Formats: sequence, C-alpha cells, structure tokens
Amino acid sequence: MDLKHIAIIMDGNRRWAKSKGKPVSFGHKEGAKTLEKIVRYANKIGLQYITVYAFSTENWKRAEDEVKALMTLLQNYLDDYSKRADSENIRVKILGDITVLSSGMQKSIKNCMERTKDNTGVTFNIALNYGGRDELLKATKQIANMVKNNEINVEDITEKLISENLYTKGEPDPDLVIRTSGEKRLSNFLPWQLVYTEILFIDKNWPDFTEEDLDYAIAEYEKRTRKFGAG
Repeated sequence: MDLKHIAIIMDGNRRWAKSKGKPVSFGHKEGAKTLEKIVRYANKIGLQYITVYAFSTENWKRAEDEVKALMTLLQNYLDDYSKRADSENIRVKILGDITVLSSGMQKSIKNCMERTKDNTGVTFNIALNYGGRDELLKATKQIANMVKNNEINVEDITEKLISENLYTKGEPDPDLVIRTSGEKRLSNFLPWQLVYTEILFIDKNWPDFTEEDLDYAIAEYEKRTRKFGAG
C-alpha cells in the first residue's frame, strides 16, 4: 500500500447525539470509541501515520460544559493509552499548543508521548488545541528568530525549513484527508501539509464511521492519480 498517512476531521459527534435525543457529551464519548477502533484498525492494516482533529483553537468558543467534558474525555483517553502502551504498539503524538491546557492535561500528554515513543506501529497524531494558521504563525516566528540571531540568512528559508518548524516535523504529508458528516471544508486543519492531499468527504457522522468506511476511503484513494501539479 503506497498510502502512508491518513488525516481525519472527525465531524458530527454533536449532531449524531442530537439526532438520538442524547446529550452532546454522549456523542463525544461514542466518537472516542470510534476513534479507538479506527486507530487500532489503521495499525492492523499497516498504516504508518493517522492524524485526527480532536480539538481546534476555535473550539474554545463552545459551551463551557462541553469544553470541560471534552478535555476530561481526552485526558482519560491519553491516560488509557499510556497504560496500554506496551501491548498496543501505537505511538502517540500531540500536535498543537499545549501550554494553555491544564497542568493535569499537560502531564497526561507528556506521559503518554514518553510511554509510547519507542513503539513501532502506527504514529497516532492527535491535533489538540490545534489551528493551522496558528501553527504557521509559530513557525514563522521561530524562523524569524533564527534570522535575527544570525543562525540562518533569509536566503536559507525554504519549504523544507518551514516543514521542519511545524508540529509534523519529520513526517510525510497526509496522502488522504477524510471529513465526516457531509461538511465540505477543511476548517483550519493542516493548511501547509494538505496542499496536495486527496480529499474525501463522507456523508456519515463520526460515531457511525466504521472499519469498512476506512477501507472504502482507501479504495477511493487508490483510484486517483496524484500529479502534484504536473500535467
């Protein structure tokens, strides 16, 4: 399989819950179960990277109770992965600005990343407090400081240098990005990395997404011819 990296915008937890007359928190819990199932399957089929959009920099605008419930869910999720690190062989990484998160969440993140860093299966990137423009802004400031400190010249700034200052440093760009729920936008997700990525929109809410849907997405990807701007 030449497909190495799949990114997923996991959309539709809230509308799924509302359609069933359940609270929003229930939708997020079911979405977390779906995510665990899909990551395990991605590892099983030999995918090298899977990157998911868990919480954006814009999601802080949601209701306080929902944000609190989401953060608790994510922290428990990370703690659980830490406990299973030796048996799952999944490497967990966090993409995003974790400095504004609670000390407990930061501790869980660091512990999970440390516990799983030597695992050789799929690299599971969780975009948490992530914003694409924010990522590019941070990279720009880092590179500007390198110029200011005479570490590099302006002429040394290349696409490779920019990529090396992103959260995804050292990883290949996603080959395919999937968005569930039928919405057709990328919502500030990996704007630098997705410039030549194939896009697939699926009209199904995230909690209903299955292993068969991932197989379908991969099959759709394999039908496409990637030209990267060539004729």
